Amino acid sequence: MATDESLNPFVIAQKQLDEAAEKLGLDDGTRQFLRWPMREFIVTLPVRMDDGKFQIFRGYRVQYNNARGPTKGGLRWHPDETIDTVRALAAWMTWKTAVVDIPLGGSKGGVTCSPKGMSEGEKERLARAYIRQVGRILGLTKDVPAPDVYTNPQIMAWMMDEYETIVQENHPGVITGKPIPVGGSEGRGDATARGGVYIVREACKVKDISPSETTYAVQGFGNAGQFAATLHPGILGGGKLVAASDSSGGVYNSNGMDPKKLVEYKQSNGRVSDFPESEPISNDDLLELDVDILYPAALENAIRADNAPGIKAKIICELANGPTTPEADNILFENGIYCLPDFLANAGGVTVSYFEQVQNSYNFYWQLEEVHKMLDTKMTKAFHSVYEMYERHKMGMRSAAYMVAVARVAEACKLRGWV
Repeated sequence: MATDESLNPFVIAQKQLDEAAEKLGLDDGTRQFLRWPMREFIVTLPVRMDDGKFQIFRGYRVQYNNARGPTKGGLRWHPDETIDTVRALAAWMTWKTAVVDIPLGGSKGGVTCSPKGMSEGEKERLARAYIRQVGRILGLTKDVPAPDVYTNPQIMAWMMDEYETIVQENHPGVITGKPIPVGGSEGRGDATARGGVYIVREACKVKDISPSETTYAVQGFGNAGQFAATLHPGILGGGKLVAASDSSGGVYNSNGMDPKKLVEYKQSNGRVSDFPESEPISNDDLLELDVDILYPAALENAIRADNAPGIKAKIICELANGPTTPEADNILFENGIYCLPDFLANAGGVTVSYFEQVQNSYNFYWQLEEVHKMLDTKMTKAFHSVYEMYERHKMGMRSAAYMVAVARVAEACKLRGWV
């Protein structure tokens, strides 16, 4: 790994913002304002564990910018969670809501914990403890959390219930990504991946790649990765999954694997390793496969300056947040690899979360087909807005997406008289 390459996600987020601000010609005051979150909260969470002892957890909530609307962002439970990770994700959420042009700002939350080793009871007590600390800054018109890494609809339901217990009113819109029986939206479960695959479909059109004949690989076979694997053939009219990986390793078959069978295997065995009719492949080797589409769907910094030169995919669709460092991004651009940036490619999740907020606010719920159609419309329009900027300025898609998003947020800040 290159020693001069910073992998601090917030340093990366600020660097990306600086580059966009320079290209847009933003004044220094606006640029400095957009480089930092407007509000940050760090909380201490005492939780009684199953053994009767208390464990102390550190929690975070960062509201990055609300110029375009109430802030919105997921809640991650991870042993390596830090304030800088949460800051970066809140920044990316700000640009994400702007690039798909929904009337929201960006936020993010996190708790430093090891959820894999916790019981359901411990998770519920942690979820409720978090809301008791940060509930006062949440609300449909303030800030709305959603699931992220190692959180899920059940955890969101506990959080919503705790909030409603505190305020003594029904407020389903305070949390999105909830189970459908308590105000969740149809189509939320696969929305992140579905939106990404819609974007890939449009990218294939402009890059003159036959969608139905694409080969693809998925790095990170969690929620988004599994849905991408199964949705790709249906939305693109075909396609061959040749490789997939998770934290246990990867599997490869040049003739293709049945994505539905691989998902079933993963759900039964907890890993993709040893899937029948496949051979082992490392995560690093998977990234360098000669495929049409590569879906990075794991955590940050998977594609770095040390491995980017070996990547051969024609299109990269970043379903993970921050999977490519700025140095790697430059290398990919120079090598002619078409990279669909995270805050465009994975914006389907927040878009359907926005649909959920809308449905909660007027207590009327849409059918699945309506959600899919509206998501397709939003993602397709967002892609072509960014592609137009890409063509006009002959820059990478990430730079083009940043210019579209940052310009929209900066305009809202100026109209409000903030800068």
